[in-house]
This record gives sequence, C-alpha cells and structure tokens, in this order.
Amino acid sequence: MAKAKNILFIMFDQLRWDYLSCYGHPYLDTPNIDCLASLGVRFDRAYIQSPICGSSRMSTYTGRYVHSHGASWNGIPLKVGEMTMGDHLRSAGMGAWLVGKTHMRADAEGMARLGLEPDSLIGARVAECGFDVYERDDGMLPEGPDGPYDPDGAKAYNAYLQDKGYDSDNPWHDFANSGLDDEGNVLSGWFLRNAPRAANVEEADSETPYLTRRGMAFIEQADGPWCCHLSYIKPHWPYIVPEPYCDMYGPNQVLPPVRSQAEFDTAHPVLKAFMTTKIGETFSQQHVREAVIPAYMGLIKQCDDQMGVLFDWLEDTSRMDETMIVLTSDHGDFLGDHWMGEKTFFHDTSTRVPLIVYDPSPEADATRGTVCDALVESIDLAPTFVEVAGGATAGHILEGESLLPILHGARAETLREYVICEYDYSGSPLAARLNLNVRDAVMFMIANKRWKLIHCEGGYRPILFDLQNDPDELTDLGDSPDHAEVLAQMYDKLFEWARRPSQRTTRSEAQLLEMRGDAGRRGVVIGIYDENDTPLELTTKYRSRKAPHWRDRHGNPVRVEDEN
Repeated sequence: MAKAKNILFIMFDQLRWDYLSCYGHPYLDTPNIDCLASLGVRFDRAYIQSPICGSSRMSTYTGRYVHSHGASWNGIPLKVGEMTMGDHLRSAGMGAWLVGKTHMRADAEGMARLGLEPDSLIGARVAECGFDVYERDDGMLPEGPDGPYDPDGAKAYNAYLQDKGYDSDNPWHDFANSGLDDEGNVLSGWFLRNAPRAANVEEADSETPYLTRRGMAFIEQADGPWCCHLSYIKPHWPYIVPEPYCDMYGPNQVLPPVRSQAEFDTAHPVLKAFMTTKIGETFSQQHVREAVIPAYMGLIKQCDDQMGVLFDWLEDTSRMDETMIVLTSDHGDFLGDHWMGEKTFFHDTSTRVPLIVYDPSPEADATRGTVCDALVESIDLAPTFVEVAGGATAGHILEGESLLPILHGARAETLREYVICEYDYSGSPLAARLNLNVRDAVMFMIANKRWKLIHCEGGYRPILFDLQNDPDELTDLGDSPDHAEVLAQMYDKLFEWARRPSQRTTRSEAQLLEMRGDAGRRGVVIGIYDENDTPLELTTKYRSRKAPHWRDRHGNPVRVEDEN
C-alpha cells in the first residue's frame, strides 16, 4: 500500500453512531461501511462539538470549539478571519473541495467591511467555509408563507430532477421527499405519517446516489493532492426513502426507546423543556417511532449501498491505495430516546458519532480492523488532514490533535482528559419558553470515560451522568450530595477549558517564545540601575556615545542653523 496522497472526507447528516452494524445495531446491515472499518480504525468515543448541524460543522471545518469560532447556531455566520480546513490544507499544498452540504452562512457584513467581493477567489472561499466548490447542495428547499428556508437549497439537484422530467417548480419536495397517493396527490415527507410511503422518485435519482455520482465526477477530474469533502444530506429528515428501501424495515425492527418514566418525571427543568417541545412530544409516541424509524433505517441502508458503489469505483480506478477515507456524521438523532426527537441535547444519542478512518499507508497496517476507545473530537480531523498533507500544524489556531499517532499504532489514546460540546439556543423559541435572556440560553457538556457533566447557564443546577454504571444516561446525579466531589472535579476541568487562550491566533507558540527576549535585544532596557547590571551586548548602542549640549555657553538653545 502507498502513502495517502488524497483525502476523501465523507460526512453524513444526522447519522446515529449506533445505527450501523459495525457499531452494534442488531437489524441494520451495513457491510460496506463495515468493510471500511475492517481496513482502518473505528473510533468508539468520537464526539461532536455542538448538537446542531451548523455549529457542529463549523467546529469540524475550523478545528476549533464553538466558543472559539462563534458560529453557534444554524444561520449564524462564521466570522471573517476564521481559518478553516481549506486554508490550512492549501498552505500545505493540498486543495480542498466541497461536494454537498456545509450549512455555512457567509459573514456578509464582515466581507463588505474588508472589501471582499463574493465572486473573487478569496471572497468565494471565505463565503464557502474555506472550500473551493465543485457543487454545494445543502439539500433543503422548504417553503413557507414567508418564502423558502434557503433560496439556494438543492439548486443544482432541482435542476437535475427537472432535466430528468420531474415536472415541478420544487421537485426536491414534490418527488424526492414526498410520496404519492392513487389520485396523484403529493404526500409531503414533512408529515411523519407519510414516512412509510415510498418517495416518488427513481432510486438512482434520489439525493444519496446523486451526490455519490457528483463525488466521483469530482475525483475523476481532480488534480492532486486533494481533499474532497463529500457531504451527504441523508439520513437527515424529511424521513422518506424511495423503493426498494422503503419496505426493507418495519415496526418489528424498531428498537425499544431508551427512556424511563422516572427520567421524565424528575427531569432537570431545562431538559424537561426539551422533552416537552412539540418535537419531543411527537417522537415520544410509539406509532410515530414505528412510522419514522424504518424509513430512517432505509435511508441509512441506501447510504451504505452507495458507499459500496463509491469504494468499488475507487478500487477499480486504482485510487484506493492513495486515498485516506474518513467517514463520520455531524450529529445523531434522538428518535424518541429520552423523550426527545431531533438532536439538540447532550446525550450520547446526539453527541457521539461514528468515525472510521482508513489510511492506506504502510504505517497504518498494524491498526487495520481495530477499535479505538480514545476520547476523540471532531476538531481532531483538521490537524489530522494537515499532517497527512505534510504541513505544520498551527497549534495556536487548531484546538484538536492529529489522530495519525493512533492510526499508526504509536499511541492508543489521545492526549486529552475530556471532551467538550456546547449548545447556544438563544435564538430558539425554547429560550423564550424558559424566560431566559440571550446571555443565559447556553449550555456546556464536559465528559470523560466515566462522567458527563452538563452546565446550564441561568442559575440552574448541573446535570451529571455516571457513564460507567448508567451508560444509557437515565439517572441524573446533578443534585446528589454523594457526588459533590465529582461535580467539583468536573467543574474544575470545565473552568480549565474555559480559561484557554483560544483567541490568541495571530502568534504561534514558537513566536511567543521568541518574543520573550526580543524586546531586550531591540533596545528596551527596563529596571536596570547601572549599565554594568546588564549584559554588554544588549547596551552597546547606549555606550561611548557623544553629543553636543543643547544650550550654548550663554544658556541659549542651540539650533542647527546657528552652527552653520
């Protein structure tokens, strides 16, 4: 096997870590993703940095915590000046290209202030999260009384469907994400009761095969070395999938929900608020789960089949031996677990993601097919990619750590003691429901292999889970006197993390060390009483110098013209 020349960075949207057979799902068979795991390393404790699409992805793309980059919710722009994966890779001589979704919103005000035109090379990269764009498809074109959620959503895909004869002004909705009744009425995939229906689209024309082909089209024409971010839209809702996948799974393969009545009855006030949203109440109903989860499983099965298409093509075109493949997700999906739907809380159901890395280099032979229990974060991918590209990791900017030492068998663990996840819900209706101001509608999670602490601003008590004795996270120990010491220790670690100098990004550690003696060698002499109290070499410019007195013998100021 050869050294990795290129990187194929695959991200699925809303794929739960435990809904793959290699991670233990009893009914979902995902042989192609499992095969990738057998060729590389499967990480068992990989965590995202925010349980929502936009901010999670911004952390992955910047290699920085949400607290650092500031794009803390969907639609909040990544501020101009934040370096991204693409910036670091291009400095190392590797291109960075996007095929699919980023959920990134450009900082238009910041770009205008700096005079960056969106259609310039630099402006386009700033507006696209540091990537050069082969095809961006955020995959969402919902429409309401105030217009579309994202006017540019599914733009190229909709054009593709229209060219294929799907007659609609929004075939993304009417065909790819909706069913059809016998009278020709569109049964929208937005309504969960329609999830068991087959999407009214040829399977080859649905979103996942479409993006697979677009990814292969990019790779086929790409000049290396390159990093291709192939970012899929599914299995994110709408939960509806075309034939034959719509009939592959049924209610008898829906796992029981991970929840308890006591968990609901005694829930922390903030957690209870999430449980009792419309989404939580809907997904807490078993008939809803039995309608949605088989479709969700079908979407995942389709994703796995497309991985088989992609991996076979890489093998057939002799690219497998020169391409690192990384497969992960931006967050999970509660699906009724813990009385919630969606992803916006800190249970492992949401914050723990699949992460599989295949490295073709011979250095990785010793770890093929292994499972790693190290604490890993999504921010580790950027420094890993930079190292693969042969670049120097900017440790004062990138807050993660390279995974190559683990992939190559040099270490079994990362260097961190804990993982961090953050959620800012200040722009959510839930904040108003809890009567919280914008400052207090934020939460932080810190976890190690034993404990998970959740801190909610606004004067609330903490939430604490014992991950060893309560792996399902059903019993909150946050108000337990017996765990006061554990709470104090976890808070100490959270405060340690909060005190890191994360905004000191314009000088590297080496530059700061050099600066320590720099001023003295440039003539700044502070606190020295006598010239002999400091090394001679530092004060040579101040010794044995002569100058005329500024007054003449009559006491008058001497001007230059008087001397002439």
